[in-house]
Amino acid sequence: MVTVKNPILPGFYPDPSICRVGEDFYLVTSSFVYAPGVPLFHSRDLAHWEQIGNILEREEQLTVEGEEISRGIYAPTIRYHNGVYYMITTNVSHGGNFIVTAEQPQGPWSDPYYLGEEARGIDPSLFFDDDGRCYYCGTRPNPEGVRYNGDWEIWVQELDLENKKLTGESMAIWKGAVRGAIWPEGPHLYKKDGYYYLLHAEGGTGPEHAVSVARSRELFQWFEGCPRNPVFTHRNLGADYPVVYAGHGDLVEDAEGNWYIVMLATRRCRNHGSMGRETFLTRVVWEDGWPVIAAGCGRLERTLEVPTEEYRFPEEVGMCDTVCFWEKQPDARLLGIGKRSGAAYSLTERDGVFRLYCGKQTIREKNCSTYFGLRQKSYQFRAAVRFFFEPRSEYETAGMVLYQNHENHLRMEIGKKGAGYCFRVTACIHAKEEVIREVFLNEGQEPWEIQMLGENMEAQIWIGCAGESVCVCKEVSLFAYTTEEAGGFVGCTVGMYASSNGTDSGNYADYLSFTCSGEE
Repeated sequence: MVTVKNPILPGFYPDPSICRVGEDFYLVTSSFVYAPGVPLFHSRDLAHWEQIGNILEREEQLTVEGEEISRGIYAPTIRYHNGVYYMITTNVSHGGNFIVTAEQPQGPWSDPYYLGEEARGIDPSLFFDDDGRCYYCGTRPNPEGVRYNGDWEIWVQELDLENKKLTGESMAIWKGAVRGAIWPEGPHLYKKDGYYYLLHAEGGTGPEHAVSVARSRELFQWFEGCPRNPVFTHRNLGADYPVVYAGHGDLVEDAEGNWYIVMLATRRCRNHGSMGRETFLTRVVWEDGWPVIAAGCGRLERTLEVPTEEYRFPEEVGMCDTVCFWEKQPDARLLGIGKRSGAAYSLTERDGVFRLYCGKQTIREKNCSTYFGLRQKSYQFRAAVRFFFEPRSEYETAGMVLYQNHENHLRMEIGKKGAGYCFRVTACIHAKEEVIREVFLNEGQEPWEIQMLGENMEAQIWIGCAGESVCVCKEVSLFAYTTEEAGGFVGCTVGMYASSNGTDSGNYADYLSFTCSGEE
């Protein structure tokens, strides 16, 4: 037995999809406009997970530049068939639904095969039947006309694997378990004991989110709903429950015939969430031909025991990201906005240093090439950067940012003011900026150190140099950087940042270290 600690992927890792290949489990999640896109995880015991890369690493695979952070890549599905790995997803910013393939999960993954206008809607999934034929399953607006917001349907159509084209006729098979259901989405098909099972989410991805299931003996006919639908939700637990919005799941069977589901849910603090939707796992049993999720308790548990042999990795995804995030190349967990531009940084100018150039773009724009961040994974966290930076003009700044989106973020920057240096903390809330604190600094060659200590939706911010640090801000509210206040589908990231704020500059900041760690 091994103990699984939920969430299995803390921080914003929503819309999880999972598949098993022999002893190995592979899991992907949505990435929106962050680059690289679609993080890929590996496990052998369902408890310990290692990020082995990102599926969309090249610019030709990920066309999302200039988009708002919650656009881009939605709801990927990963599947394996006859020696080939398939990932299908939606780019809502460019091209719609597409497939990429690889012979090994680590890649390289192919360029996108776009399915065209025939594949309308979002949240595509692939299903391989016993005869080897492949079927596309997705969700689309009511073709007879959308009568209300969320009036969509789930549909299937055969997919020509060789040509990556839909073929034959499409058919709607389900519209949701509840009468007038909104947003039937995230559909996945499975085959068990002679039935085709459809697992999907409905109710929207917020407080009414739920998992429902339907089945049919034939794929191309209207499905029969489970009499217990929705088969899983947290909406009955109330807004004060610490884990909310549970839904959008994918089933997987281990080698011993045990079933599990991965799904998204959100941990909140003081009824607000800044970490987005995270990935959780729980057990599934089958009763009377239907899946029962989290039997005996009916909710996502903080820990659970699963009958697998423990398998740990040298570096596991967890709360303590304190390793070096650059050596020969940026770490897979280090995120850019829109893309990770090679022109924005250098790892060769100075040994062991991440040199980040002061680009014209600012974090206030939808696309910023000079930001590299990590996901916030706890409401009790410490983020810190150590770096050399000598601003040459009043326009050049460098430091650290807590980022929710381009209109809602918290900047902690070294800059120039008059003949000297200053440290400035700026809150950007709904695109309006307020300088919370500004202090003058002594010039020197010692590296600067900025620390942010977050706890229960408040932060302290420290600035240090030459081994001495002072707290410049206390009780800084972090509510503005939550989904409830800022909107959207993502959680916060914390990252390194440098900008010349619209001016030409050859200046740079040399980052010696960057850490983001937290405790439960």
